[in-house]
Amino acid sequence: MSKLTHIDETGRARMVDVSDKAVTTREAVAEGFLRMTPETLALALSGEGKKGDVRAVAEIAGVMAAKQTSSLIPMCHPLPISKAEVRVEPGEGGLAVTARVKTTGQTGVEMEALTAVSIACLTLYDMLKAAEKGMVIEAVRLVSKTGGKSGGWRA
Repeated sequence: MSKLTHIDETGRARMVDVSDKAVTTREAVAEGFLRMTPETLALALSGEGKKGDVRAVAEIAGVMAAKQTSSLIPMCHPLPISKAEVRVEPGEGGLAVTARVKTTGQTGVEMEALTAVSIACLTLYDMLKAAEKGMVIEAVRLVSKTGGKSGGWRA
């Protein structure tokens, strides 16, 4: 019926059986952006907001989210993550978020990297919303992945 791996031949959702897949080193990088006014960006970079260092908190939240992805996304496999790194850096018009997640296993960590970026962006929004409610989370995407049967991929 479908070429989607999470849909069986009858159209029902399923968790993919990865037991026959080779164990390989896999890594994924994702990115996102939180657009804001220059005043809010200055506040975020100053570390002097009421909630403290918003960038550090968002980076920690992203790492925590990567480790919980299989609890959030129904068909994701729980994975032994060997590396989860999230960086929040100033960019033109806001804060750029990048996540790099790595494992050695039978399935990739794309969803973990995307989840890390998404939660880091949401954490930034939460911590800065008192200053600006009109911020926009945008451009959340997979940048690259390596490992597995399909090999590498880059946006």
